[in-house]
Amino acid sequence: MSFQQGLSGLNAASKNLDVIGNNIANANTFGAKSSRAEFGDMYAAALGAGGGSNIGIGVNLQAVTQQFSQGNITTTANGMDLAINGSGFFEVSVGGQTMYSRNGQFQVNKDGFIVNNQGGQLLGYPADAQGVIQPGLAVPLQLPTAGIDPARTTEITMEMNLDSRAGVTLPATTPMVNFSDATTYNNATSLTVYDDLGQDVALTYYFQKTDTSTWNVYVTANGASVAVDGAGDPAPLTTMVFPANGGSPTSPAGPVTLDVPASTNAAGAVTLAIPGIQLDLAGASQFGAGFGVTNLSQDGYAPGQLSGLTIEKDGIVMATYSNGQSKPAGQIELSTFRNPQGLKPLGGNLWSRTYESGDPIVGTPGQGNLGVLQSGALEESNVDLTAELVNMITAQRTYQANAQTIKTQDQVLQTLVNLR
Repeated sequence: MSFQQGLSGLNAASKNLDVIGNNIANANTFGAKSSRAEFGDMYAAALGAGGGSNIGIGVNLQAVTQQFSQGNITTTANGMDLAINGSGFFEVSVGGQTMYSRNGQFQVNKDGFIVNNQGGQLLGYPADAQGVIQPGLAVPLQLPTAGIDPARTTEITMEMNLDSRAGVTLPATTPMVNFSDATTYNNATSLTVYDDLGQDVALTYYFQKTDTSTWNVYVTANGASVAVDGAGDPAPLTTMVFPANGGSPTSPAGPVTLDVPASTNAAGAVTLAIPGIQLDLAGASQFGAGFGVTNLSQDGYAPGQLSGLTIEKDGIVMATYSNGQSKPAGQIELSTFRNPQGLKPLGGNLWSRTYESGDPIVGTPGQGNLGVLQSGALEESNVDLTAELVNMITAQRTYQANAQTIKTQDQVLQTLVNLR
């Protein structure tokens, strides 16, 4: 009599229940992957045994494999939560060893590193002071804590329409314009620029029609004209001449150099001179429509402090500042494997590479076959709770059936012992 088959069946069903129980326990674990018990039958090796005469001696557990299918993505209110939509793993450094995870629950620690709940540091590419990503060997991403330096204005771009129907406002006597008298000019608009210290300078542009196709452009900085004539009266910075069709001005032929002198701004601060600003008026026009500015921009900005972080779908971590500027602070790197089932589970939502998994194939989100990131979201466990409960019922019945074979074998053996 052999009890081998029933005992192996009990052992297999017990291990299957263990796997199912572990899946159910992690049904609400973000980034967790379900496992599956895989079994194989056992036969005794016997010489001369016919193909149909071998009786199996039971079953054994061959492997417990993890299923790396995509879990559902749920949104959260935390911008540091990340979900990978597609293949790939986050890389985290724990004690100097690189491990892999699908759990995107990250936060920033006191030293500015992006870490998970175990303190593992998220790996990626750093950015230089100008916000240029430095690809290469991935390192723990450390976010900036300092503010952003100011930038002096070097370029101004202006797009607008001057009304061709407007009357000439050029005075008959000097001064040729009076900024306090709106009858001496047709239109005005303003723009703030910045000196080397990031102090604001209010520039106001006045447009004065002198004949059917010519306009004088006056500029004041904090209320004082940037150009004066020999008598000390305001002088035009430049004169725009329009063609008959009212399109882009034929003069000036290119950007106009604007030298802003030192002055005192509205806050009472003495602003530095800003020489050599290039004022581009090529976008101006003179059509029979009302005056309107469609674009007025400049490239300077005041200093700012770090006010927030956003993570783009390609893994770029954007630092935003109180002055409205933003620049990359780094880029997250992802890894994928030819055989992800060969990864070794370590607990804590982490895996480590093995010989069976192969070497990691690294890249940025969205590159190659790597998935993209979704900020403010997490990947749920891929455990199908309904399926696991059905599997548990099946495993329970299998356990009972194997126990019944042992009971039957015991009854047969008891019958033999009772023979006289």
